[in-house]
Amino acid sequence: MARMKKRNLRRKDGVWDPLADSSQSRQRAQTVPLTPQSASPSYRLAYIDDDFLCREELRPVRLQLELLKTEMMLEEHGINSTVVMFGGARIPEPGGDAWAAKNDTQRKNLEAASVYYDEARKFAQIVSEHSAKLHHKEYVVVTGGGPGVMEAGNRGADDVGAPSIGLNIVLPHEQAPNRFVTPELSFNFHYFAIRKMHFLLRAKAVTVFPGGFGTLDELFETMTLMQTGRLALVPLILFGEKFWRSIVNFEALAEFGTIAPNDIDLVQFVETADEAWDIISRFYETVDPKSVPMANGRR
Repeated sequence: MARMKKRNLRRKDGVWDPLADSSQSRQRAQTVPLTPQSASPSYRLAYIDDDFLCREELRPVRLQLELLKTEMMLEEHGINSTVVMFGGARIPEPGGDAWAAKNDTQRKNLEAASVYYDEARKFAQIVSEHSAKLHHKEYVVVTGGGPGVMEAGNRGADDVGAPSIGLNIVLPHEQAPNRFVTPELSFNFHYFAIRKMHFLLRAKAVTVFPGGFGTLDELFETMTLMQTGRLALVPLILFGEKFWRSIVNFEALAEFGTIAPNDIDLVQFVETADEAWDIISRFYETVDPKSVPMANGRR
């Protein structure tokens, strides 16, 4: 028998696996002499063929890959629970440029909204300091990874030396990862649906700061999942009561009958980071985290 290079036949999980792994085949395929046959797209290994993986028929596989990659990496980092921070990409830090403003009114409003950048940053600091007591396995901050409120959340965690997660998505604008996301926990998505799943899969609390269509989408998705009993009734906290009540008339929905009167109780309003953390900490002091209540779908 020809001499062969030795390798460790124990996988990371301790399982004995004598089969050659796919990375070896990938390396060997790169050493094959270049010929018309080996240069043909049909010869590429399927799992490293980008053109093949992007075919329409492979959409179910791509959906699964986006779900699996983030799940596996979060598990490898030992992250058991998160605190979600949704909010507008266009809100500047105090003294920063309201780069998204299209007129003087928008500029004035966005500059005034910088108070939410400050509160988001403070809130992430508080959460991350508590997370440190739990070895950064619980209550890890997760944002959409972009600018504005998202940057403030990752920045607050970074201020206190804590890791934080960024779930970016490919968009025409606004969505490059901010520099405060922990590089090993910086993810990118094509599918909004899979990204939304990862926001909520480990959520012990969801906070929502003023924002636009994307923030509203995330808020109503979360409320719908809670209302229908598909998501546990974890704290859902809205920063800036005046903003939210000017944007959404929850009472009008209840009065009209399209939601139940007590559906309004799904959300709580706060103005400061301390208020938000107080809600979360009191909730888990009185509720067993292993058995958080769920709505019955008939609210």
